[in-house]
Amino acid sequence: MAARTELEGLLPELEVIRKDFPILGRTLAGGYPLVYLDSANTSQKPQVVIDTMVDHLERHNANVARAMHQLGAESSEAFEDARDKVAAFIHAPSRDEVLFTKNASEALNLVANTLAWARGDWSSGVGSVGAGDEVVITEMEHHSNIVPWQLLTERTGATLRWFGLTDDGRLDLSNIDDLITERTKVVSLTWVSNMLGTINPVEDIARRAHEVGAIVVVDASQAAPQLPIDLGVLAAAGVDFLAFTGHKVVGPTGIGVLWGRRELLEQLPPFLGGGEMIETVAMERSTFAGIPHKFEAGTPPIVEAVGLGAAVDYLRHVGMENIAAHERAITGYALEGLATVPGLRVMGPLDAALRGGAISFEIDGVHPHDVAQVLDSRGIAVRAGHHCAKPAHARFGVQSSTRMSSYLYTTPGEIDALVEGLNYTRSYFELS
Repeated sequence: MAARTELEGLLPELEVIRKDFPILGRTLAGGYPLVYLDSANTSQKPQVVIDTMVDHLERHNANVARAMHQLGAESSEAFEDARDKVAAFIHAPSRDEVLFTKNASEALNLVANTLAWARGDWSSGVGSVGAGDEVVITEMEHHSNIVPWQLLTERTGATLRWFGLTDDGRLDLSNIDDLITERTKVVSLTWVSNMLGTINPVEDIARRAHEVGAIVVVDASQAAPQLPIDLGVLAAAGVDFLAFTGHKVVGPTGIGVLWGRRELLEQLPPFLGGGEMIETVAMERSTFAGIPHKFEAGTPPIVEAVGLGAAVDYLRHVGMENIAAHERAITGYALEGLATVPGLRVMGPLDAALRGGAISFEIDGVHPHDVAQVLDSRGIAVRAGHHCAKPAHARFGVQSSTRMSSYLYTTPGEIDALVEGLNYTRSYFELS
């Protein structure tokens, strides 16, 4: 296959990289080696991330910014060093614009809720969203970038609108000037779809949104693992907020990131109240700390942040350009292989250059859950369901799908095993 030829020479250290991930050497029930094709759900973790988190718990465990002793100083330093590493990973203009949350869902909810509570004049950067205003999203969003905006518009009287999808799973931008108007206050969209794999033109949409003074929010949960992020470029195009989650970038669960423009973060009210987000507290009123601490109430996910710092360091060492090239090549190889399976339909773009590594598909005559179960019996881990993207599934007339998703450690042999497993699945259900 052409795509397999393209894979030659990409990430030549692939077998070395795979040895960094101890779980990939596991043998499952039945003697099958693990074939992990569910990285869009959660990525596996390299040994350096595991070791870094264990070391912190064993040698440096203490609360941050509170304990006035050596362990407290070491823990605080490690936590803030992780912020520096994340800022470097996404090329943030300032480390103080990087907020730690518990996941991308919380990051997106933070933006939606504080915009609902904001007071002020939109001409100065940010104001309150209310009746007559509009929020624009897309039909391919993860539920985490749908529900918060539904709640915002329901609570404020604003109107929720969205971009539809073309038959090949791309955004229908034919009515962009009708959707993004002077009434638009927020445009929030995914950079890479977790269901369709589609890579969206976030810079073009951001420029249009900024022409009408709207705030632009980007869900980068699927983009951050596989595409280089340069917030200098994105911010110049008009991106105001960007969110992603740690567990998809070879980091731990329980940690997310929200980047926001300093001037907007400083204008927005706090999301949660509690310790460490305050400047002073009296019974009558409180004043608040500066960013980023204004949005990090209470004890933060300390060891998770330390693990995330190690994770993004690992990805930077491999090279995000190298990872992106590997993902394009392995995705192209997977698309070629899937095309050989009778009765299989891929949802989303069929050109690997237009998509990420998540590929959702259906097989005529077999329920996605049955596909996943048969594959699992052969050691192949995929996801089945609606992938928290029910509107996108409804657009294509299906309730659920099977999804394979690759990452920097995925080999052509694993794709071959998937294709063989899918053909076995068809024969198991006696499909002609």
